[in-house]
Amino acid sequence: MTVLAPCRLEVLVEELSAEEALKVLLPKIVPGVDFRIVPFNGKPDLLRKLPVRLRDYTYYWAEAGLRIVVLLDRDDDDCAELKSRLLEIAHEVGLPAEAALFRIVIEELEAWFLGDVPALNAAYPRVPPSLGSQAKFRDPENVPGGASEGLGYVLHDYHKKGLQKVRAARDIAPHMDIENNRSKSFQVFRDGLRRLVKEGN
Repeated sequence: MTVLAPCRLEVLVEELSAEEALKVLLPKIVPGVDFRIVPFNGKPDLLRKLPVRLRDYTYYWAEAGLRIVVLLDRDDDDCAELKSRLLEIAHEVGLPAEAALFRIVIEELEAWFLGDVPALNAAYPRVPPSLGSQAKFRDPENVPGGASEGLGYVLHDYHKKGLQKVRAARDIAPHMDIENNRSKSFQVFRDGLRRLVKEGN
């Protein structure tokens, strides 16, 4: 009988800001689980290289106890179509459904930060605690102009030359409460990750 290794995660992300955020958030979401985060040079780069990456994983994911997580921004894509494309790639290379988790951030990673106003306020004290009650920011995934632009507006006093995404991730993520985030895509990511790890152990 083959004894499988404990579950560990390989997380593919499209940019450095996601890597910085997840370095802090993953230990909060799935404590004690080993992980490695692999950043790419943007979404097109990740999608272009994904088939080869996933095909490589098919050879050893089970024996290594590996679970693969792919996190992408929706941007202007249709969410269902993008998710279908990811699942199709996995199917074509022979990676089983139980080996991988594909999640789409609606619409950008910055929505996760806008979903946790107390974390924003802790990192940047001039952000008003009432931000989430303002009409523009009530739904972090439907901010007029986009979450990135919205966060840049909120943090203008601190990021005067425009939003520095990596810096913002480093500043905000340590303060985030993973159980109380208003971003639906964050909640779906968190819960999906916990299921993936539970089923992998």
